[in-house]
Amino acid sequence: MTALPARQAADRHESVQIRVRGRVQGVGFRPTVWRFAQEALLDGEVLNDGEGVLIRVRGPRDDIARLVERLRGEPPPLAAIETIEVSPFVGWLDEGFRIIASTTGEARTEISPDAGICAACAAEVLDPFARRYRYPFTNCTHCGPRLTIVKGVPYDRATTTMAPFSFCADCAAEYGDPADRRFHAEPIACHACGPKARLIRFDGRAVSYEQHSMLDDVDAAMSLIQKGEIVAIKALGGYQLACDATRADAVDRLRQLKRRERKPFALMARDMEVIRKYCRVTPGEEQALRSAAAPIVLLDASGPLRLPESVAPGMATYGFMLPSTPLHVLLFRRMKRPVVMTSGNLSEEPQAKGEAEAAAKLGPIAPFALIHDRDIANRVDDSVVRMAAGKVRMLRRARGYAPGSIGLPRGFESAPQILAFGPQMKATFCMVKDGRAVLSQHQGDLEDAATFDDYRKNLALFRDLFDHRPDALACDRHPEYVSSKLARQRAHSQGLPLFEVQHHHAHIAACLAENERPLDTPAVLGIALDGLGLGAAGEIWGGEFMLADYRGFDRLGTFKPVAMPGGAQASREPWRNLYAHLMAEMSWTQLAMNFSELEVLQALAGKPRATLDPMIKGGVNSAPASSCGRLFDAVAAALGICFERQAYEGEAAMRLEAIVCPKAMAEEGDELAYPLTIPNLKGSGLPYIEPLAMWNALLGDLILQTPVGVMAARFHRGLAEALAAMTLKLSRRDDEQGPRFDTVVLSGGCFHNRVLLEETLRRIEEMDFKVLTHAEVPAGDGGVALGQAIVAAAHSMVAGKVGSEGGSPCASVFQDGS
Repeated sequence: MTALPARQAADRHESVQIRVRGRVQGVGFRPTVWRFAQEALLDGEVLNDGEGVLIRVRGPRDDIARLVERLRGEPPPLAAIETIEVSPFVGWLDEGFRIIASTTGEARTEISPDAGICAACAAEVLDPFARRYRYPFTNCTHCGPRLTIVKGVPYDRATTTMAPFSFCADCAAEYGDPADRRFHAEPIACHACGPKARLIRFDGRAVSYEQHSMLDDVDAAMSLIQKGEIVAIKALGGYQLACDATRADAVDRLRQLKRRERKPFALMARDMEVIRKYCRVTPGEEQALRSAAAPIVLLDASGPLRLPESVAPGMATYGFMLPSTPLHVLLFRRMKRPVVMTSGNLSEEPQAKGEAEAAAKLGPIAPFALIHDRDIANRVDDSVVRMAAGKVRMLRRARGYAPGSIGLPRGFESAPQILAFGPQMKATFCMVKDGRAVLSQHQGDLEDAATFDDYRKNLALFRDLFDHRPDALACDRHPEYVSSKLARQRAHSQGLPLFEVQHHHAHIAACLAENERPLDTPAVLGIALDGLGLGAAGEIWGGEFMLADYRGFDRLGTFKPVAMPGGAQASREPWRNLYAHLMAEMSWTQLAMNFSELEVLQALAGKPRATLDPMIKGGVNSAPASSCGRLFDAVAAALGICFERQAYEGEAAMRLEAIVCPKAMAEEGDELAYPLTIPNLKGSGLPYIEPLAMWNALLGDLILQTPVGVMAARFHRGLAEALAAMTLKLSRRDDEQGPRFDTVVLSGGCFHNRVLLEETLRRIEEMDFKVLTHAEVPAGDGGVALGQAIVAAAHSMVAGKVGSEGGSPCASVFQDGS
């Protein structure tokens, strides 16, 4: 074949610059580019900078186009490409293709979430012939620590807690070889040059164990667990407390010392074979367990074996995870039983992450600790997910997911930088920048001083990591939320506009954003069900039906407002909600006349009714709340669940769901479901869900001694039917111009309840409405910060619209109709 003339061949070449944004640093992206370019015989270079990855390349136009397509279609496993932009490049490029040093600049790339150990590294640490055999800090570009060790960007070793560990010659060779899977994997190390694990006693005494029967300190730690000891383990994002989950004595001792009365413990097992002994596992759940995020997955506890009741009191599920780090893989090498693997803290406090803190807080709980000398830069708890309605759904978004960003829907491309401070409980915060939202890891309850300190530390960290300089702030409208107070202080001191977003509107907006509904989406019906949130005029809401978009809402319906005697105390003591609900429907004389033989009524008779009645009547520390969560508490108390007190937030509702009889759900018809009617409130005329008929049916079932599992099923079925009926009622217009909406959003913490979600979703879809639900973002308060941020972004893009939303000039289309 005749060669092309030199000038003609040159015409087919071009030089371009390729900008790749997204989660592309610390995930093996540059060596992937290098390999693709080498295979295509292209000239050029690739580097990390503050915006992501920058590629400059020269070669045939078609080969460059194929390079771009391969980057889109074959990225590294942990990469998440946001955009690829190609533009002409004018400049000199040497022959060959190389990886060059990172540059600094404005941080516009993503920090990758921590990733569970990959199959190659897991095999390596168990291979006696491998260099990293039994090395508990083995990783590569496809797995290992990221957020938990990072201090700044670009993501290089010098900006992580691995900086003190200098490479040995072998690790340096791997790090510098683009063909190696450890090329520029910042946390890599080995026995010769990396962090070391040690088994210690918190009291300072020497650890004594039979060295000849133990491979190393990690192996010895599991031997202690097998013997019934509680051991503290320095894990990826904080300390954990571990004990043998099959030993009731060890679990009970851990509960007592940790002050965790009844909240379920997380579990870890060596492999799926162990988990299947205790749980039924679907393919989707197994996929979640094996994913790089390595979350805790809630599984039906219906395997052939059962763990002690104290592992998960009153629950029908176990929260299992697989070993996510090489340390855990080695720890479980010869452990064929489940292990409790719970946060290393006292109840409701942040996890310990430093040695001194761990010794002080965990020493009285665990005499032994498996520690190491790699610092934890950022505290990150385990994520929790659950399969419901055919999807894996986020309950707690933390390790493995945060701080992965969420692309904002169409129309928000030019949104300014927003910082949303989130709620009070299950706190997160959210930053909007460059058309994406970064939702922080789960923080906890901000009423705890240590948690609030950690929250403020993370605000500063994320500001620096993402070079975030907000143009506006957002918070919850509740004046007493700690996060809202901080937002108001900063808005005042920094002279920034503040958007105070109604709590339930934020729930709905978060779901709209997650489902990529565009900025100018038509109004939807948002059904927001949770415990409590401040209403538009200072009322307490918690069961709301809103015609909503991103900019505002109109409250179309609600649950019956019922007093909360004792205020916040009613959230902790379900009997108070039961009493208030019954008194809202009938007199005590009527109750005693018809149901005096019931044990639950006798228990209520022994309460201080003479004090409660005037409180409720006079509204003294007994504000009415239209709360679905409190209705769940009342029903649970009526069935004898957590009657006196909840040991943790949401316990009564969770245990009520746990006792639902599957057979009753499958075989009983809707005619046996507890009925809830939909009259109108006096004064406002707002339709509301009235539970009087439900209470009569439930109390009647108690007299008939109907099994509580059947009663729980009838309540869930009846509530879902009422939600569907309210949806249909609210969709109708008086002018017969068609339905008000064609889409329904289900949000709020009550929809973490799988039975309620699946029953409601099915019924509303059968009426030909499109239903949007949560999956990647929690339906509960863990997603509220995203909703606040997106509402603030929507308002800030309208000239002059600054301030509170919902019933304000900022919501001129959707005024609060309450």
